[in-house]
Amino acid sequence: MLRGGGYFVWAAQPVYKHEEALEEQWEEMLNLTTRLCWNFLKKDGYIAVWQKPSNNSCYLNREEGTKPPLCDPRDDPDNVWYVNLKACISRLPKNGYGTNVTEWPARLQTPPDRLQSIKFDAFTSRAELFKAESKYWNEIIGQYVDTLRWKEMRMRNVMDMRAGFGGFAAALISRKFDCWVMNVVPVSSTNTLPVIYDRGLMGVMHDWCEAFDTYPRTYDFLHAANLLSAERKRCNVSSIMLEMDRILRPGGRVYIRDSIAIMDEIQDIAKAMGWQVTLRDTAEGPHASYRVLVCDKHLLHA
Repeated sequence: MLRGGGYFVWAAQPVYKHEEALEEQWEEMLNLTTRLCWNFLKKDGYIAVWQKPSNNSCYLNREEGTKPPLCDPRDDPDNVWYVNLKACISRLPKNGYGTNVTEWPARLQTPPDRLQSIKFDAFTSRAELFKAESKYWNEIIGQYVDTLRWKEMRMRNVMDMRAGFGGFAAALISRKFDCWVMNVVPVSSTNTLPVIYDRGLMGVMHDWCEAFDTYPRTYDFLHAANLLSAERKRCNVSSIMLEMDRILRPGGRVYIRDSIAIMDEIQDIAKAMGWQVTLRDTAEGPHASYRVLVCDKHLLHA
């Protein structure tokens, strides 16, 4: 998970205590990190800091038989869904992808190198697709702010349920919203997580036909753009919406931006769950093929 040149900080008793058993653990840690090619930088008080290398030279120059070994070159380190752990070291990309990231906050709007490694069919420049998505969501958030009074909303924990390149979260940050966004990449979509992380955002991959691994009533706001119409081919829409209800706090809000063809079904499910719903036109007007369903979850009383 750690990118090339990234840092590992260890705060543990073997760092600062000098009992015999703990000193043995410290020596074991030094031995392991040396074999991992991590560079020991500093030990200060309660913490110790290492840095991961930025290229493969140390890995390739280790003595033959050193454990852990390098992973098989055929292994895909970006394959992260239902993959067993392996006791091996993933090689860093030779082109530096994932290591050479722009400094924050410029990296939020800069197309990262790893954009070129995303596996999808693109008939136009990937950088242009990246910029177009960022521009699109910045305009959409602007419309939400102007017409739906988003600046008055109290939202801290936000989830984008179909995040793409993370343009929705980037637009919120650019407009100074004080919130934290979990960017979810559905397993049924292209794996864009490397781009999301290289932008300096947080994200996770998930199958929306399964339960989301989080505590109930976690999120203040859920945003689902073109998600339900895509996932209805794989599983029951009502199951996904019930999972949304589980992770949404009472008083929370959901925005479902999707096709007209599915809106009647979504509205019926939302009302059955006790959500208060309002169907709104998009900025394209009443003749557009998309609508926005605004849903509010209230406390239900017996």
